[in-house]
Amino acid sequence: MERTILLFFSLFSLFTEVAILWQYTSSLFIPSCSDKIRLASVGISYTILFLLSLPGQAGINIISFFVLNAAILYTLFQLKLLSAFFHSAILTTTRGISEFTVLRIIANFFPHFPLESDKGLVFYEAFSTILYFVVIYLFVYFFKIKKTDQERYGHSELLLMSIPVSSVFIMLTFLIFGETSTFAPPVDFMVTMCSVFPIMTNLFVFAFSQYNQRKSREFTELQLLLQKEAYSAEYYEMLLSQSENQSILIHDINKHLQSIKLLNEKGDREKINSYIRQLIEASDLKEAFKICDNEMLNAILCRYQRLCGHKNIFFHADIRSGAIQTICQHDLTSLFCNLLDNAIESAENIPGSFIELTVRKKDKSSFAVIVMINSCQNAPLYDKDGLPVSHKANKARHGFGIKSIQKVVKQYRGNLQMYYDSGSGTFHTVITLKQTQGKPFLPSESYQASVKF
Repeated sequence: MERTILLFFSLFSLFTEVAILWQYTSSLFIPSCSDKIRLASVGISYTILFLLSLPGQAGINIISFFVLNAAILYTLFQLKLLSAFFHSAILTTTRGISEFTVLRIIANFFPHFPLESDKGLVFYEAFSTILYFVVIYLFVYFFKIKKTDQERYGHSELLLMSIPVSSVFIMLTFLIFGETSTFAPPVDFMVTMCSVFPIMTNLFVFAFSQYNQRKSREFTELQLLLQKEAYSAEYYEMLLSQSENQSILIHDINKHLQSIKLLNEKGDREKINSYIRQLIEASDLKEAFKICDNEMLNAILCRYQRLCGHKNIFFHADIRSGAIQTICQHDLTSLFCNLLDNAIESAENIPGSFIELTVRKKDKSSFAVIVMINSCQNAPLYDKDGLPVSHKANKARHGFGIKSIQKVVKQYRGNLQMYYDSGSGTFHTVITLKQTQGKPFLPSESYQASVKF
């Protein structure tokens, strides 16, 4: 019975170490594969560690723990080999020091503790695991603060440290009871099993804390995303207003010409020159391009056409008439601004780079098809959904563009595909959006803009 309990606890201790490693790596490093692959790889690696630990050879246990953790860090996360060895050494050293510390505490202060018995081994493993958990949590806390001042743990995270610290105090209390009192076999067994409960409590509490953090982070990202979209929508509404003002100014040009005629009859050349200069410099008289028949989308594309010109990127847009007549302006802003922002970022500083955008309505259906191809020098990394992840250092403040695109696609019950063509060095985005029935689609008319700078 006791051997069965010892084996069961060894497996539970293995699971706890997997959870500790998962917390350490997820908090500090960027994964290079999906959660399922990482979990399966870590599980297999630690199962191998468990099997290697059965003979009880300390040297083999230490070397295998270091090597397998280094392999996990190097293959499953975006880490250089030296960094993987460094953090594996931290984990190995921390685990060894935790076991040694508990061993010395028992040997020096509780010499009568039955460490050789199965119950004593269960208690020893539980105590050293809790201590390992505490130290690793402290490493995560301070490493994360050092990594960036903008991603600090809140005070609640620091307060959670009271739970593992309390667990250490509980384990010391059990040791004192065991040293000064003699329990009947049933009570002795219950005290031994109670030493396992602090580990379970720590795991559940910190798992719940990580869940709350993730939900809070997602909520914050959503608020930032909505705020960004609101500002973008206001900007393009301002452009539409400017276009309207331009039409009014052109409509009133006859009155301006009459005013200039009166000034000319008076021979006031200085006022004439000043009047003409004001008209020329008026923003309402700036030239506007006609790229498509949707006013909001036309304003968006005109802006990015000028931006591509400044960055020496060839820009071509083919927007079929009526292809997106039922998509609201707010969603048009979110979708196309983020698509073009990402495309320009990828195509920038590449000789002969280009961006091609096509929007059309699928024949005999209510689906709009958006295809964008842009130059891209390197293949991006992908997340578990097959979408590219941001390569920027601060992940908490980047990556909203793809999420915004996903939100619009989901809202219109569409589909999103993104892939990299290594042969041509181009990145492809294909989006389908389901539209409600609106005005009829007129396939005979097409607005095209093709400008090379």
